Amino acid sequence: MRRLYHQLYLTIIASLLLVVLVAGSLWRFAPSETPADQAFEMAGQLIATQLPPNGADAAEQQLAIDRLHQRLHMDIALFDGARHPLAAAGAPLPAPRGSRETGGWQNGRGGPSWAIRLPDGRWVVARPPHLRGRPVLGVVGFLGGIALAVAICAYPVVRRLTGRLERLQAGVESLGSGELSARVKVEGRDEVARLGESFNRAAARIEELVAAHRMLLANTSHELRTPLARIRLGVELLKAEADPARKKELERDIAELDGLIEQILLLSRLQSVPGAEKGENTDLLALAAEEAARYDGCSIAGEPVFVLGDPALLRRMVRNLIDNAQRHGVAPIEVDVRPAQGRAILTVCDRGQGVAASEQERMFLPFQRAAGGRAIDGTGLGLTLVRQIARQHGGDAAWAGSADRPAILRVSIPATPQSASTAAAQL
Repeated sequence: MRRLYHQLYLTIIASLLLVVLVAGSLWRFAPSETPADQAFEMAGQLIATQLPPNGADAAEQQLAIDRLHQRLHMDIALFDGARHPLAAAGAPLPAPRGSRETGGWQNGRGGPSWAIRLPDGRWVVARPPHLRGRPVLGVVGFLGGIALAVAICAYPVVRRLTGRLERLQAGVESLGSGELSARVKVEGRDEVARLGESFNRAAARIEELVAAHRMLLANTSHELRTPLARIRLGVELLKAEADPARKKELERDIAELDGLIEQILLLSRLQSVPGAEKGENTDLLALAAEEAARYDGCSIAGEPVFVLGDPALLRRMVRNLIDNAQRHGVAPIEVDVRPAQGRAILTVCDRGQGVAASEQERMFLPFQRAAGGRAIDGTGLGLTLVRQIARQHGGDAAWAGSADRPAILRVSIPATPQSASTAAAQL
């Protein structure tokens, strides 16, 4: 009993057998007093009008029973108060028995029959022809046939359900064995189908993360070689002569290497954590103004707008945007922050030529640089971190340039509801 479809199937069969047993028990051991007593009493009064009075001649009573038999097409027998037979027509019927005063159903040889007590104390026992035989066995057989039909029809349904679960299990095992492209076919719209969809989404996310980390590691090993080579060369030169300029250049290379490692670790953390680790109401305009003040030729404009998020990550996002414009664009740099339709819109633009439309999405990948860019101009992680931080806060980053101003980067993040009221209070 280790297979799920065996358990489900046998549960259905056991339930059907229980239904058959309960129905048969109710039929056989039904309570003696039921609401049908009033109906039997009424039937007795009606039948009494068609029969001669108690004590009438036996031939007259037999004649009346024959007339009822021909009119109703039923087996009928008449008994006195002591339940002795007086007249009968049709197949033999058993004498009335039981404790009911008005009569009721009774089982006997030949099948069940109706025992009806007349107002004068006599009894009439009747049975339609279709109730002859063993109707209890017939009912049980009928219910058993239904149970058999349901059992036959239920097997493919149960097997199909468990077959989908088995295919899902095979997909999980394939994913666990390292086949990251493993997916399962989604069938139906029930819980199993939703489970399959969840598995496919999880598998796609795992494959994406693993691919991103593989690319990150491959690019990291390449990017680290350049500052390390310069540091090694600087160390060798310092052995020969202690040149202050060479020492300053060596310190710059070490700082660049430290910054690269910091950005790699931050990117790895952002890819592994689904949402912001902590949330504070942060004025994005004030934060952008503080970062813009660190750069020459950078201006700030807009309206106060608050966002819920990690201030350190938001500050890094703004800094990377301005730093990207300064490294690869043309001054002056303009930073604008303002609310729009419940979101905080941050734009950073310069007077440069921007990036070709075919390369815009590629610029958000790790270690990517625009065609013709110098190898020493940054690490290629700035815009990647910008998009990751924006998505970490429920937003996104994209290029938004136009024909006359191509170098525009825009970040959209959900604003907090109190942004408007807070801005009004500050005014």
